[in-house]
Amino acid sequence: MKSYLAAAIQMTSVPELEKNLAQAEELIDLAVRQGAELVGLPENFPFMGDEKDKLAQADAIAQKTENFLTKMAQRYQITILGGGFPVPVQGTGKVYNTALLIAPNGQELLRYHKVHLFDVNVPDGNTYRESTTVMAGTVLPSIYPSETLGNIGLSVCYDVRFPEVYRHMSSKGADILFVPAAFTAFTGKDHWQVLLQARAIENTCYVIAPAQTGVNYDRRQTHGHAMIIDPWGVILADAGEKPGVAIAEVNPSRIEQVRRQMPSLQHRVFHS
Repeated sequence: MKSYLAAAIQMTSVPELEKNLAQAEELIDLAVRQGAELVGLPENFPFMGDEKDKLAQADAIAQKTENFLTKMAQRYQITILGGGFPVPVQGTGKVYNTALLIAPNGQELLRYHKVHLFDVNVPDGNTYRESTTVMAGTVLPSIYPSETLGNIGLSVCYDVRFPEVYRHMSSKGADILFVPAAFTAFTGKDHWQVLLQARAIENTCYVIAPAQTGVNYDRRQTHGHAMIIDPWGVILADAGEKPGVAIAEVNPSRIEQVRRQMPSLQHRVFHS
């Protein structure tokens, strides 16, 4: 593993696939021009709108998004994460909320189906029922061991509230934990940063958290603050509230230093 720059992209995705992919491409270009070699896109980056509209267009979204990610990875010679998009599950009328990691040669490295679905009545008056259209994944995320970028683990949004997911990844040797999200503005203001820092600190890993921001459609508002956090919990980059990019260095010697100073992973008593 070497030192390199990683980017967490922040978008305001809308219910228009082409518009979102154009916005994503612009921000990927911006990240690459600043030297990023590992780039993450947020949850729902290709489409954010009504669940029924998402289902109706799921085939097209899945196909075009996978093509787009492959094209971006190859064109810019980067490893790229598509942080969450619908992929139809045959015979169910539902989709998997899918995170996909692609190598610079266009090869698929890792695919993860979001396990924890957001079925919550948020006190701001919005009700979310992800499970009406999404099929929950049933498998804990695996790790992609990259010789140059470190061991990369994937999760999506609501997963961040379930520390056992990240413990699983760190026990498999993760160095970098991706948390692409479309966090609600209401919960985000209190929980987003502290949860991300906790996942970084307790697992002594870098956390890369691409995010949705602003008003996406109707009354649906997301929190923003895409960020990159180091293994000590230090926020290295925060994209604020506007679309943009959070960029920071991922440094293997920092991981080693923190794990030496705070060897909590070695001190675990109870192993699941």
